[in-house]
Amino acid sequence: MTKKCNVIVVANQKGGTGKTTTTENVGIGLASQGKKVLMIDFDPQGDLSACLGLKNTDDMENTISKAMNDFIYDKEIDYSNLIIHHEEKIDLIPSNIELADFELKLVSVMNRERVLDMCLSPLKQNYDYILIDCPPSLGMLTINALSAADKVLIPVQAQYLPAKGMTKLLNTIGKVKHQINPKINILGVAITLANMQTNLGRSTVETIKNNYGNHIKVFNSIIPIGVKAAEASVVGKSIYHHAKDSSVARAYADLTKEITKTEKKKQKGAPER
Repeated sequence: MTKKCNVIVVANQKGGTGKTTTTENVGIGLASQGKKVLMIDFDPQGDLSACLGLKNTDDMENTISKAMNDFIYDKEIDYSNLIIHHEEKIDLIPSNIELADFELKLVSVMNRERVLDMCLSPLKQNYDYILIDCPPSLGMLTINALSAADKVLIPVQAQYLPAKGMTKLLNTIGKVKHQINPKINILGVAITLANMQTNLGRSTVETIKNNYGNHIKVFNSIIPIGVKAAEASVVGKSIYHHAKDSSVARAYADLTKEITKTEKKKQKGAPER
């Protein structure tokens, strides 16, 4: 029986929503549950790579853009040199600034929306989860990620509700579902960078639940704003490694449990609550 690999894209075209931190800590949280996890840094800024301790990625030869470039020119992809085995029990395919140039190149490529999906296809049998950290845009890179996805996890910052931005992202996901990738679904909204001590933080969370909770799952685990998370990114470690007893670490552990519980319910066909 072929292993079922869940491809989860973490996307929000608005910057500063905790997207990369969420990708990193959910991925490592899944690995701590015994899951085999591959993370794809799909942002030209290379933030996920940096958060996992990789420095000077702009000097790296083997990155996701190199793999996609090899694919479109019918060259064999060297997966053994592409994948980095990280000490926190996840695998990573890094990114660098070359990916920005590659987005322009994709415009003239046949079947351009599916290049990433086809690159990752041989790897799916090796993993339980592939997590893709998207750039803060709705350009061709994000379309490629959505075309490869089974699920989309949307981090939303609990400081200001970007209603128009959310609507645009949901519309894009809907178009990808109807035109390119019928299997894609929204996994849920993760509320991040929340200060529940303020009226603004609490009211924003309530607004998100009221506006979207009837048709999209809004996870109960709310990620608090915390200096430990920022420190962890700077030192190139996950929040579990840097500050395992912090409120941010506990929140990400709870979110990861919610995600796996949601996945199990969907597999059994049980209704979500």
